[in-house]
Amino acid sequence: MKSQGMKLQGKTVLITGASAGIGAATALAFADEGARLLLAARRADKLSAVAAESLARGAESVHTLALDVRSHAAVVAAMAALPPEWSAIDVLVNNAGLSRGLEKLYSGSVQDWEEMIDTNVKGLLYVTRAVVPGMVERGSGHVVNLGSTAGEMTYPNGAVYCATKAAEKSINDGLRQDLLGTPVRVTSVNPGMVETEFSQVRFRGDHERAAKVYQGLQPLTAVDVADAILWAVTRPAHVNIAHLLLTPVAQANSLLFHREASPAGAGGAR
Repeated sequence: MKSQGMKLQGKTVLITGASAGIGAATALAFADEGARLLLAARRADKLSAVAAESLARGAESVHTLALDVRSHAAVVAAMAALPPEWSAIDVLVNNAGLSRGLEKLYSGSVQDWEEMIDTNVKGLLYVTRAVVPGMVERGSGHVVNLGSTAGEMTYPNGAVYCATKAAEKSINDGLRQDLLGTPVRVTSVNPGMVETEFSQVRFRGDHERAAKVYQGLQPLTAVDVADAILWAVTRPAHVNIAHLLLTPVAQANSLLFHREASPAGAGGAR
């Protein structure tokens, strides 16, 4: 007999970094399933637009949080201030993350390093620490962490970003071990090259350099990754997808790509 997948209608889903890219696409994917969306990001104006579209797509309700996950105090305060009807979070999608720069380690920017570590590692920890105890207490929940092929294999000039995604992998696996004996599930979704604002953020708005990253191949889209997240979360309750690695057909790993044309300066997977 076929197992019944998890239903998301009426479930409360917290998504960090929900104002654009994979976070926004994930919000819309969960909205299509009738979920209640708790959307967090730094850019309140963009977040409001995602919230409005989510409601139009079928979300049961939406609550937004202007939140910088790099601040432990801000995370704690935001979770403590949630209205009672939003405090029981069923699904946490730790999506907030970024890359800065593409330089050799010995000449890299310390400011870039701190921004990546504070967001990709410490922010992940802060939100997880604030949300997961409630899941354990209620005996129900699912944590999805956004990793990367960069966490599987380091590429040149990206050592610190790759290190943050390797840390995500370790945190994901450690959390899953620590939750053994509870019904709470933990999943790492690890995409390869995805065409979003990622490269524009990495190169601080240099659109020409960012565009070269994706030339000569068809990258993943944010919708592709959101679909993978939705699939993992909707497996039957006894099934845990520990790791989900997805790449474009034209990508083998963080280092190997097949391009129809190879522009100078391209490189740097998600």
